[in-house]
Amino acid sequence: MRLLAVDHPLVAHKLTVLRNAKTDSPTFRRLADELVTLLAYEATRDARVATVEIQTPVAPATGVKLSSPKPLIVPILRAGLGMLDGMARLVPTAEVGFLGMIRDEDTLQATTYATRLPDDLTGRQCYVLDPMLATGGTLAAAVHFLVDRGAEDITAVCLLAAPEGVEYLERETRELGVPLTVVTAAVDERLNEKGYIVPGLGDAGDRLYGVVD
Repeated sequence: MRLLAVDHPLVAHKLTVLRNAKTDSPTFRRLADELVTLLAYEATRDARVATVEIQTPVAPATGVKLSSPKPLIVPILRAGLGMLDGMARLVPTAEVGFLGMIRDEDTLQATTYATRLPDDLTGRQCYVLDPMLATGGTLAAAVHFLVDRGAEDITAVCLLAAPEGVEYLERETRELGVPLTVVTAAVDERLNEKGYIVPGLGDAGDRLYGVVD
């Protein structure tokens, strides 16, 4: 597994505002969207391309285009939805699938409750969107799910990560034999007893959409 914590002043600036407890939901959503686009730039550095011949206004030229099959963007519901526009803006030709997963607050184990994905992902590059790599259970389960359907290359885009989650994800996916990259704005200090990232930014889903009782 490859871990990339993006070191860029704009990433650090936007993350600082997201961390601030005084940042309201509309501002949080806008900045999360902008931050994801910056992270997506790094996450797609190894996107597969094919050579194409074009005609400029001046002369013929050789360029590249995203190759087939198209990349697949997979937000993990619900908080991952808040990252979708920022990712799709950079890769508008990508297809989008959805994976609904929920974490048990007592056991911290993730279970799947909804899917909207192709049955066959053979040859696909997948970009998984999950704001918080905390315990790692949700993301590890998502990676296994995609690999079981044939995904050959997976990149996870996370706003924040915790060392415990990174370690767990690496351990649980080591034997899959599929390239896995995690792109994040920062790796924080630790998890607290409730499984929240410290210092973190709170519950990303609640801050994006408000608390649902």
